[in-house]
Amino acid sequence: MIERIAFTVYPVTDMKRARRFYEEELGLTLTTRPHDVWVEYDPPGGCFALTTTMKPAAGGGGGVIAFEVEDVDALTEKLRAGGTTVKMAPIQTPVCRMAVVADPEGNAVLLHQLTRKQT
Repeated sequence: MIERIAFTVYPVTDMKRARRFYEEELGLTLTTRPHDVWVEYDPPGGCFALTTTMKPAAGGGGGVIAFEVEDVDALTEKLRAGGTTVKMAPIQTPVCRMAVVADPEGNAVLLHQLTRKQT
């Protein structure tokens, strides 16, 4: 029986480039670096890892990780201005606002902003 998701991992070919994107562009804080081929980040809600021990999917991307952010539009624009590929511009759904960008390896990163209920 599954108890919980242990972690989400993205394969990368250039760890330094990937770490720069996730740490400097998205603001994740490195929490575990057992060796040079695996690093982990522990944002609230789960563990996200990067590794050079797996082969990335052909053409980039395979899975998608979604990060909850404060302001989807502002972060998407900041990333676009810095050269990040925006795969899907921000859209509004009945429950959230979201956009999709590509990390340096072509992996999809969904930026998610839950719509706060008016009280």
